[in-house]
Amino acid sequence: MSELPACDAQGHLLNLEDWNPAIAEAIAAAENIELSSAHWEVITLLREFYQEFGLSPAMRILVKRCKEKLGEDKGNSMYLLSLFPGSPARIASKIAGLPKPTNCL
Repeated sequence: MSELPACDAQGHLLNLEDWNPAIAEAIAAAENIELSSAHWEVITLLREFYQEFGLSPAMRILVKRCKEKLGEDKGNSMYLLSLFPGSPARIASKIAGLPKPTNCL
């Protein structure tokens, strides 16, 4: 596995242009997450959200966006917690190569 590009103290990429799917896999592995198609759905959604709004969504906004784009069964915090245990918005944003969402610990 190649070395990760420069990150902040919490592991978020300093340069968003450094991100690619291999980097996502490496960040996920460091979080003990093996990425599945369900993970990639959320990662893609996050990257699209960031392109549109210029920020990483906090949990409530992420849940709402997942419900809108992926359907009722995936638009809830329990589903996101099953994919990204602990702090789904923060961990998924990190894997997606995005800054830490505001209001996330």
